Amino acid sequence: MAEEIKPGSMIDGFRVLEKVHEGSMAILFRVSRDDIDLPMVMKIPKLAFGNHPACYVGFEVEQMILEKLSGPHTPRFIAKSNQEATPYIVMEFVDGTSLSEVLRRTPLAVEEIRTLGSALASALHTLHRQDVVHLDIKPGNAMFRTNGEVVIIDFGLAHHGKLPDLVEEAFHKPVGTGAYISPEQVLGARYDPRSDIFALGVILYQLATGRLPFGAPTHWRGFRQRLYRYPVPPRAIQENIPEWLQEIILHCLEVRWQDRYVTAAEVAFDLLHPEQVPISERGKRLGGMPVFARLRRWFDALQLQPPPMPALASPAIRAPHILVAIDTEHEHEALAQAMRNTVRYAMAAETHCRISCLTVLEPSIFTEEDEGRELANSLYTQRLIALHHWAHPLGLSPDKLRFHVLEAGDPAAALVDYANRHQADLIVMGARGHSALRRFLGSVSSHVVAEAPCSVTVVRTENSVDSFGRKR
Repeated sequence: MAEEIKPGSMIDGFRVLEKVHEGSMAILFRVSRDDIDLPMVMKIPKLAFGNHPACYVGFEVEQMILEKLSGPHTPRFIAKSNQEATPYIVMEFVDGTSLSEVLRRTPLAVEEIRTLGSALASALHTLHRQDVVHLDIKPGNAMFRTNGEVVIIDFGLAHHGKLPDLVEEAFHKPVGTGAYISPEQVLGARYDPRSDIFALGVILYQLATGRLPFGAPTHWRGFRQRLYRYPVPPRAIQENIPEWLQEIILHCLEVRWQDRYVTAAEVAFDLLHPEQVPISERGKRLGGMPVFARLRRWFDALQLQPPPMPALASPAIRAPHILVAIDTEHEHEALAQAMRNTVRYAMAAETHCRISCLTVLEPSIFTEEDEGRELANSLYTQRLIALHHWAHPLGLSPDKLRFHVLEAGDPAAALVDYANRHQADLIVMGARGHSALRRFLGSVSSHVVAEAPCSVTVVRTENSVDSFGRKR
């Protein structure tokens, strides 16, 4: 039992060092082992008589899920027990700052909210891409490494799309932390990533205002209000909150999951690029809902249904991020049309995809002189207009499109870096003409194909004789 373990105890070759945390469901000890050079922590559930049954169910869930996760945004799994006497999980010890500590300083400056929020959103997206919904996202379960990366911890209530849902089998009522639980969790749905996006919205609201948008209910009536209650607009609490930030926060907190962001990656993108956030009524809102509107929302809540269960062994929802790299300086209409057709095919296969149109501008033209800066601004604007012109025939709504002019001397490196930072799923780019210099140095497209973190489609026309590549 956890209560009997003391510093100096040996468990399966792990030496217990000291207790680092004791919660209501588990105790954490620092441990070491001679053959593992990594700071580690051992998590042992509280199984004494009278403890909540969720202690062991949550422990089993975390044992199953943590072992299957990878990447810098979750603790590295080390070992688990194979005996009933002392069940445990050993994982990487994350030496960092909890988001709970940051909340003591709220409300935060807008730039800090952008930094923290985008890091958390990116970590969530990485988790969702591994077919896991956390379902207990809150400040205490988000740790920041010294390099700013977010590590999400405590998977005891999580849902994995390819594993049995022990929590759902054991508890036939909403489980989670009252302040952060989503409307669909109240209805019993535990499989939609947009539940985590709702919790992310609650955290962003806290960071911006210092308050919880819905309080912290602990009973069914309070949970039920989540199906129709809307929060006080953040700008009504803090006047310095910009419209774009309120737009993002309230977009995350929509009652209907269909009205929220589709992926956490979209939230991260908008936080990093606020100038491209389309402002709707959400962002401009200052007052509360009229009485009639509140009554209508209450009535709609009576008919609210949970989102449909995803197909077995498939991600709950996809919203691929497609980067379209456009050479606005040498663009030909035939190639432009072929690239647009490629984007249309990709969009037809993925209903929720979003498009980022990019071009690269050489930085060497910039100088410190006023005339140089004026020229740089003019060229930047021209390229931006060209991107809008290129995308216009696609007929997409503003919320589906983003436009960026990257300043870089190495276009291929700039595109690969952008794809990495914004978690792209596909890069579409055009093949350009043949030249002796390009044969010698290699094309931008071939470099992108070789180094990109995602699929790359290089589009060519009859007159294109450059390399064609596709990376899967």
